[in-house]
Amino acid sequence: MSDWCDCFNFGISITKQASEQHKDVRVKSSSADLVTETDERVENLLISAIRNRYPLHRFIGEESVAAGEHLELTDTPTWIIDPIDGTVNFVHRFPFVAISIAFTVNKQTEFGIVYSCVEDKLFCAQRGGGAFLNGEPLHVSGQEDISRCLVVTEIGAERDDLALSIMTSNIFRLLTLPVHGVRALGTAAVDMCQVATGGADVYYHIGMHCWDIAASAIIVQEAGGVVMDTDGSQFDMMSRRVIAASSLVVAGRVADMIQAFPCRRDDEQPV
Repeated sequence: MSDWCDCFNFGISITKQASEQHKDVRVKSSSADLVTETDERVENLLISAIRNRYPLHRFIGEESVAAGEHLELTDTPTWIIDPIDGTVNFVHRFPFVAISIAFTVNKQTEFGIVYSCVEDKLFCAQRGGGAFLNGEPLHVSGQEDISRCLVVTEIGAERDDLALSIMTSNIFRLLTLPVHGVRALGTAAVDMCQVATGGADVYYHIGMHCWDIAASAIIVQEAGGVVMDTDGSQFDMMSRRVIAASSLVVAGRVADMIQAFPCRRDDEQPV
């Protein structure tokens, strides 16, 4: 297990405190891309608390990046924060909304925390220490037969014709294998944690961001699951592509079946 237990425990404490914020909705660029004052308030609360305790640490936050802050993952201890994963759910009171925090050192994730606020479910994992839900150990299903899998994915915020065509054709291909079914909860962090619980067998997505999946990736891995790029290569949280699965066999089958649409890496600078 890592030596960052103080940071881990502090992260859990402030995550629960931050979940008590209230809603105040504004529309950002489209009906599929909503932002709330709560997003900004929660992120500021988290960063302020962490900075006060660990002044030399760095941050990658969804709202900070949206405001124009440069995104760069370095070797310095870094907190990767999504203040509200599932903002559309939050706006519509659909009950899957999470705060997601990952902590990296030397570009390696040391722990992840995902708090599904409405459900009062705290998913967490430390590197080498296993994964837990409200203190109980988590284990993936271990399913290796793709035809018996429940798949989780999202349509996401990318709504151009090419992205929509590829996303819907991916779902079509998987349903014709067939798989048992396809689900979408509206939050990448909670979606991915369903694989860690064994409730779902595989999750894939293209177009999300590092703050959506950095924490849940280590939770799945520590629950015994597999996390990789959608092309079958090593997982890279900046690539905006991910498969999280109950087994290497299932992850490979999904990688063989789906396509990715082009999207700029999180750490790539705009032209």
